[in-house]
Amino acid sequence: MVSLTLSQAVVKRRGKRILGPVDLHLSTAEITIVLGPNGAGKTTLLRVLHGVERLSSGELALSKPDAQARQEQAYVFQSPIMLRRTVRANLAYPLELLGTARPIIKQKVEHWAERIGLADALERHAPRLSGGEKQKLALARALIRSPDVLFLDEPCANLDGRSTREIETLLKDAQLRGTQIVMTTHDLGQARRMASEVVFLLYGKVHERADAQAFFAKPDTQEAQAFLKGDIIE
Repeated sequence: MVSLTLSQAVVKRRGKRILGPVDLHLSTAEITIVLGPNGAGKTTLLRVLHGVERLSSGELALSKPDAQARQEQAYVFQSPIMLRRTVRANLAYPLELLGTARPIIKQKVEHWAERIGLADALERHAPRLSGGEKQKLALARALIRSPDVLFLDEPCANLDGRSTREIETLLKDAQLRGTQIVMTTHDLGQARRMASEVVFLLYGKVHERADAQAFFAKPDTQEAQAFLKGDIIE
């Protein structure tokens, strides 16, 4: 398991502070849901933790060497990125990068295609899939190599209830198998269903962090209470 520690992490763009300072430690196979109003810095936090957003100051420390830790992480975007190839090729790609043997690739690709309901679509051109199918494919492509940590940025935005339920099932199963999940969502119902713990961001800082049950029952801060009520936080 890769542990990630942010120490006084700050991100600035054009002189404006977008995130930080943030101190945060993640080390267990839980589902951490990152909540907060628009502009709170949720996506930036995920990108920093994944190592694709450069820090203006502060530090991201990993419990394993950087190259190894990066290989054991995966990231799923809100708008899934499809390789201009078949469903089969999309699923096989991360395993090919790892040098996995062809028979194992074939076995895993067919297993995951079955799990996401695309077993009959392995030779279809992935960019032509529906929105829900693309998102499930992107998730399967991330999970096919059993990452230690999976980052997801609004993975169910604009999906129907059935697709959302299927994705949540895949995520819960991955967490039970030992994958640490860090995910943003605007859907409070989804957050209540999925979260082990909640990180509440406000103005680019960690305003509150708590066990999910305690957070949703009674947040410690007035701002978090207002957010859960649907009030506008200025």
